Amino acid sequence: MIPQELIGTAKVPGGGELRCYRHDSDFALRIDGVELMSSRVHGSEEAMAELAFERLGRRESPRVLVGGLGMGYTLARALQLVGEKAIIDVAEIVPEIVQWNREVFGHCAGHPLKDPRTRLSMCDVGSCIDAVNGLYDVLLLDVDNGPNGLVRDDNNRIYSRRGLERAWTAMRPGSVLAVWSARSDARFAERLERGGFQVQEHRVRARRTKGPVRTIWVAWRR
Repeated sequence: MIPQELIGTAKVPGGGELRCYRHDSDFALRIDGVELMSSRVHGSEEAMAELAFERLGRRESPRVLVGGLGMGYTLARALQLVGEKAIIDVAEIVPEIVQWNREVFGHCAGHPLKDPRTRLSMCDVGSCIDAVNGLYDVLLLDVDNGPNGLVRDDNNRIYSRRGLERAWTAMRPGSVLAVWSARSDARFAERLERGGFQVQEHRVRARRTKGPVRTIWVAWRR
């Protein structure tokens, strides 16, 4: 039996200890024993990008924000769905996640950080959203397991009423917000609607055709 190997640990600002594991050719990130993401299971992360760009439609040079980086699968799929003139900003607050993407498991997603259309910002995604007005065509948010935070209490503000107001301000007319969650949350869907968004809720499998059910909200500016 192939043993599991601890590759490294990282302190999440305002949260717990993140651990990176390798098992044979697979990798996983866990916190407090809970698996946040894995190189074996990433279909729903890719589906979030697909659903968002399906709603957006064709744009010549979209500006996209991905938060956070994770294992890079959402970023990689977004890069496949946009043209050469697109710019994709990535917000990640944990330096070790970036290091592991570059040195440990980046090959699993095709090294999306090396793509010239990718621009990495070492910051909280909420701060990136707060800093701009009318810039983004697409916001792809897979932060802290969804609206009910697991890793950092501060992440909850991104999904609060005020956080959604800031997301609205950061988006261009006709733009799309997609949010990934490990579980459904009727109150969050209502919050999106009260914030002026039109919303579709999608249930997708973690491995495309099997595995736990994940929730993806696709919301757009009227």
